[in-house]
Amino acid sequence: MDAERTAVAVRPVEELPGADGFAQWLARTQDSVREHVDAFVRARCAAELDPAGFALPGRLMVEFAAGGKCVRSVFVYLGWLAGGGGESEPALRAAAGAELLHAFALVQDDVMDQSPVRRGQPSAHLRLTNWHRDQGLSGSSTRFGESAAILLADLYLVWAERMLRESGLPAPALDRVWPRYDAMRSELAVGQLADLTNDANRQPTVGTVLDIARRKSGNYTVRRPLELGAAMAGCDEHVLRVLGDYGDVIGEAFQLRDDLLGIFGDPAATGKPAGDDIRERKATTVLALADQLATPPDRARLRELWRADSIDEHGVALAQSVITDSGARRRAEQMIDDRVEHARRLVADLEPSVGDALYRMALLCTQRAH
Repeated sequence: MDAERTAVAVRPVEELPGADGFAQWLARTQDSVREHVDAFVRARCAAELDPAGFALPGRLMVEFAAGGKCVRSVFVYLGWLAGGGGESEPALRAAAGAELLHAFALVQDDVMDQSPVRRGQPSAHLRLTNWHRDQGLSGSSTRFGESAAILLADLYLVWAERMLRESGLPAPALDRVWPRYDAMRSELAVGQLADLTNDANRQPTVGTVLDIARRKSGNYTVRRPLELGAAMAGCDEHVLRVLGDYGDVIGEAFQLRDDLLGIFGDPAATGKPAGDDIRERKATTVLALADQLATPPDRARLRELWRADSIDEHGVALAQSVITDSGARRRAEQMIDDRVEHARRLVADLEPSVGDALYRMALLCTQRAH
């Protein structure tokens, strides 16, 4: 379809030296990804949802799909460039499909966590709950909203693969991608399953929590997208190994920052209530660090809090105070800095312009406020 083949000019990263040049390249790449995603999802909704009378759910899918920061798509495209692929519109379309995989994960994650807000707006399952109620349909609106959100997430998952398959990349490039793509999706599902049982009340170790975070979020945010792009380009094993090592450390750093934001983030920036991870008793790296570093009396206060029926604002404030006093917040920041420095040394082994872009992406992912 012509709507799915929108041509967008993206300057090669090697033409963009320095921080300002990278910022311009990144903004153009993000805009290009959003345009490709928007065109593809609109075309699929017009062909599949609208004829079935689901125009409003379709609009929700369009709005949500192109509303992110495109981190995973940018990493796919940088993997392609690191593999020597050069500027390529088909590769950019293939990279854009990662946004639909991410949309699938977010919609399902919000249902599982009963999250009321995503990106500063009501979560998809709540918007679908309201739609059911407004339509005057019978049955539980809440049940419908959750069920419909899962089905729309399934559509995102199907469309993500279709967008990659129809990107215009030659068959040999796609053949190199599918085994890694399948592994990434399975890894994400297993990580989500592990996360469901990852209760702070069970006091998991930092290593255990990091392992779950790596499989649930870190790998599919950084390492796997980079490897997908590099595999598409047919890069050698050395580059794949460097990108994999970089992806490991920056994936962990990304999750550490996410965990800090889940406890101390500003709702105006994150679009989610402050202390959300505390209320949900998520066994994040920061909470595991606090359990490890806190004094015995403070550790007992945290564990008593995890056993409470519910956690109010006073409980959130108490946990935040204990976490800060324990040194866990400072330790997490140091762990982030150590991983970014490790990544800087790793990418020094790559082509300079791509290595610089990856280092700047590492800073962007780990110094973010949302």
